[in-house]
Amino acid sequence: MYPINIKYINFYLFIIFIFSVFYLFEKHTVGNDSTISEWIINYEGGFTKRGIIGQISIILSNFFEIKLRESILILQIILVGIYYLLLRKLLINLKINKIFYFAIFSPIFILYPVAEIEVLARKEYFIFISFLIFLFIKKKNIKNFYKIIILPINVLVWEPVLFFFPFWLLIDYVTYRKKKIINFVLKELLKYLPAIILGFYIAINPISESDHAEMATFLKENFNENCYMSCSLLLTKSSLSQQFLSNYEKYSLLILLRYGMIILVGFFPLLILINYIAKKKFFIILSIIFVSTPIAILFSMMSDWGRAVNMYYTFSILTFLFLYKNNLIIVRDNIENNFFNKLLNNKKIFIILFIISSFGWNPKTSLTGDVATKPGYQIPRKALKIIYFKYLGN
Repeated sequence: MYPINIKYINFYLFIIFIFSVFYLFEKHTVGNDSTISEWIINYEGGFTKRGIIGQISIILSNFFEIKLRESILILQIILVGIYYLLLRKLLINLKINKIFYFAIFSPIFILYPVAEIEVLARKEYFIFISFLIFLFIKKKNIKNFYKIIILPINVLVWEPVLFFFPFWLLIDYVTYRKKKIINFVLKELLKYLPAIILGFYIAINPISESDHAEMATFLKENFNENCYMSCSLLLTKSSLSQQFLSNYEKYSLLILLRYGMIILVGFFPLLILINYIAKKKFFIILSIIFVSTPIAILFSMMSDWGRAVNMYYTFSILTFLFLYKNNLIIVRDNIENNFFNKLLNNKKIFIILFIISSFGWNPKTSLTGDVATKPGYQIPRKALKIIYFKYLGN
């Protein structure tokens, strides 16, 4: 193990941030942009899920007398900037080997939203930031306050955060080294109860047709915005049954095999690291099942499986890195004898495998989409093409 080269991380995050800002700026005026459709959901027609950020965007738009999409753009840039800064804070002073680089630079992690820009600055970014802030909190009483107050706000932002609560529980269980798992979970659930109750309330109280029409009218009359895509889906996919049944006809053996391979290949370096944790295997397997079971339910409700993979991996790698950095888990020294690690000792092989693994592919957003290729090349190529034809071309 040796200290991570923070210069590489700084450069990578800076470049990703620049491309993020560029693509956010380019797509914030696009009429059918997926991200904007989610950000314009608001409370002007009454209470609805995921409306708090749209309402804040409306308030800022009116206060500064700017367009709603400009208000959203500013918030999105701030959001991704904070996310990358918090990632850097987690990665700095980390002691790693070459396998860690493959896990950190996995194309289903930091690179993914920029490769699939319809995912860029979606509301899960708020959840990632919230989780990272939680990781940096040291005092237990502040953590408890956070769970009671901040987690319900997360639910108002994006209610599927409920499926990721096991990661919070796992962090606390390992941090405080509790022995009786069931007693610990039951006691901790009391702190999550406000968020869970709010999540169930949202699930069983979808927006009515009249309230949805009022919200759509408000957007049209005040900002000339149509309630489309995510905003429109509040009505057409409002119930839990609709969430599950909407994907049923899309499933096929090919899709299941494809995403099975995406998860296996994308998680492969992290799985190697997990395999070398100096801990009882039973506890590791139990932990994986504990955090993964709710994610399986989320997959059955979402059509954006690429996003789901990105979220699943993000929480997994952040959890592992935090526990490892704080010596709450120990990666055994004999990982150096791992065949994959020995293979990486050859510099040429390391560079070739790293480029292919980290920048050679990424999943598409939709579960029916194929695997995209060469995001490390396509991201700058697409940006340069836009600059040339839109700003420099005749």
